Amino acid sequence: MKIVDLIEKNKPFISLEFFPPKDKESWPAFFEVVEKLKVLNPLFASVTYGAGGGTQSNSLEIVKQMKQDMGVEPLAHLTCVGATPENISYFINSLREAGVENILALRGDAPKDVEDFDFNTQVFKQGSDLVTYVNDQHPGMGIGVAGYPEAHLESPSIKEDFKWMKYKVDEGGQFILTQLFFDNRVYFDFCERLSEMGINVPVIPGVLPIMSLKSAKFILSLCGATIPGKYLSALEKAHADGGDEAVYRLGIDYATKQAQGLLDGGAPGVHLYTLNRAKACLEIGQALKF
Repeated sequence: MKIVDLIEKNKPFISLEFFPPKDKESWPAFFEVVEKLKVLNPLFASVTYGAGGGTQSNSLEIVKQMKQDMGVEPLAHLTCVGATPENISYFINSLREAGVENILALRGDAPKDVEDFDFNTQVFKQGSDLVTYVNDQHPGMGIGVAGYPEAHLESPSIKEDFKWMKYKVDEGGQFILTQLFFDNRVYFDFCERLSEMGINVPVIPGVLPIMSLKSAKFILSLCGATIPGKYLSALEKAHADGGDEAVYRLGIDYATKQAQGLLDGGAPGVHLYTLNRAKACLEIGQALKF
């Protein structure tokens, strides 16, 4: 079933994001995490793959197992790097054969092993190109797109970022899944500006529970999200006083309050970045009041 239709029937909800292990020997442990998190009754689970489609075949097998063996509705990521009409169509046809009806169209990150990589050399240069292609060539497929409440790192301006956001929706994006953020005001302002532009598709906020100071700083360096100064100071103090365990407790408490605030403020649901770990998401999900 299309996720946009599931959203309409099941607000509010929790959804989850996983990344497929590169090594298949790690799959049993991965699926054990998925199984544990099923208790949260996630509306869907998005499954990433690496730059250049490095784990695309793994993603395909994983979404098949999620759908057919585990009863979890998958959202398969689709990115531009190395993509051609032929391999995009093969991937989507394979998804459909497995009963998977939804993709998340993304530009994706540049491959780390290619110096001075230029997206303009690709057949599909932007996530919007994938949206257009899938909508034209594979009608009936559910299409999600990425949103950046704090603007994309490479966007020349916020105005330009919103222009492309509208274009992706106009081309066929049915719902928006946001990049992580830590200040709910950023999300609600983002939604308000979209509404003023006539964009009224569901906007699902992404929430990342911080589990260690080191991982938090690394993730933030990759995605460009900002962290409120008071929260960062509190994390650093917690680390100094109690180490990683204190940071974990503070991170879970903050993420739980953030997610609850989003739901109370009218967000259709919350999308938890699991980092392939069950404990933190279980603590957050089971504490939320719907």
